[in-house]
Amino acid sequence: MSRPFKIEIAESEEELKKRLQTANIGNQKEKLMMLWWIKSGQVQEQQDIGKRLAKDTSTVTRWIQKYRSGGLDELLKIKKAPGAKRKINELAIAGLTEELKTGTGFSSYGAIVEWLKLKHGLEVEYATVYALVRYKLGAKLKVPRPQSHQQDEKLVSEFKKNSVSSSIS
Repeated sequence: MSRPFKIEIAESEEELKKRLQTANIGNQKEKLMMLWWIKSGQVQEQQDIGKRLAKDTSTVTRWIQKYRSGGLDELLKIKKAPGAKRKINELAIAGLTEELKTGTGFSSYGAIVEWLKLKHGLEVEYATVYALVRYKLGAKLKVPRPQSHQQDEKLVSEFKKNSVSSSIS
């Protein structure tokens, strides 16, 4: 049998119960349940808490230490991983956006890869550039369709005047 532990819980039993009812994350519910059981006197040992929650006693000890050091806010704090560093910095994205807005733009995503290498010294993969331009910036590389040099301009304009699609819109 383990020794009883002593911990002072600042929150009232009612407050813990209310927070327990409104908690929607499982891990936070377990932590609030632990505090509520201690405050209401339902458990006296860490092993009892561990058995009730199906957690190892070292986990319960860690939770109690967090509560002692920082209170309820520290215990319920959700940590988020920072994620990977962007391969294309904000300065390069701003320059790329401006370049895409100009009428000339780029003829291919490979040209953007080369532009980033020359202008900003960035070695970026084609797929990364494609995802950035297409999905984050929402741009498409628009290049006009090739036209035959033999095409008669009078016939083209006559066709556009008489076509059904141009008269509808």
